[in-house]
Amino acid sequence: MRQYPTYANICFAHRAFHQTRQISQQLPVVILRPLSRSPLGVQMTDWGVGRSSVLDSQHGAIHLFSEPVPYLHAWQLQLQLHHDRVLDRRHDTILILEHHPVYTLGRSTDLSHVHGETADLCRTGAELHRVNRGGSVTYHGPGQIVAYPILKLAGHAPGPRQLVWLLEEAMIQVLNRWNIAGLRIAKRPGVWVQAAIPEKIGFVGIRIDRGVTLHGLALNVDLDLAPFQHIHPCGFADCRVTSMATVSAKPLSIEAVKAELAQVFRIMFNLNQSAIACGHSGTDSPLTTQEVCHART
Repeated sequence: MRQYPTYANICFAHRAFHQTRQISQQLPVVILRPLSRSPLGVQMTDWGVGRSSVLDSQHGAIHLFSEPVPYLHAWQLQLQLHHDRVLDRRHDTILILEHHPVYTLGRSTDLSHVHGETADLCRTGAELHRVNRGGSVTYHGPGQIVAYPILKLAGHAPGPRQLVWLLEEAMIQVLNRWNIAGLRIAKRPGVWVQAAIPEKIGFVGIRIDRGVTLHGLALNVDLDLAPFQHIHPCGFADCRVTSMATVSAKPLSIEAVKAELAQVFRIMFNLNQSAIACGHSGTDSPLTTQEVCHART
């Protein structure tokens, strides 16, 4: 198991997480609904909601999307948020969402990590994209939570390895909430669960550009695991993959897991208590919003 020196925000996350759960559940939630325009033809800084303090709060914001978001839509949004964060036009932002079926090939992907040709992956009905994150090939699809933290690294971790540790820790804390013991394995980033052969349940792949993070983590909640059979996940030929639903032997609410992950992130990265907003992605654009609904618990 990898160990890194503890420092203030990690310790704070452990101490404060359970103490603040009941308070956090009472926070107001803003529901964001999209305009019908294409995300490639709009200003992606136009989130609507009158540029409210919820989205541009002093300590950043977390956005949850209730429906799967096309991969390229989310990537364009990451790029815009990253640009704004580098220029200090926006505080730290975290996106929590699902994707339509897609394979992504990281910088260390080798042809041997794919069963057959890469074109064969597209024949499964999934998209295929080469991306600039670390790591090898992986799969995203409905029922898997993906989180993209767009953060100033120096404010949260002394380096990339410690950020990876934090993202793993966030998934471990969420798994613990559902009585699943997540663990780390040396030289194999991500989160695993114990079995005769350890099975991977959480994935991490990041990029640091001009001191600001891109990409993030993926947590298997309740999804079809068959697409993983077409690849060597993360480049490991012996990598077995599982999900929270498989380990629990029962279906799970992915929205409940998203909400739990948002609370873990809020504490871990010291975000404002009112920073959590829910976005309705629709099929056109997850990037702009028009309708605001008020508090729910």
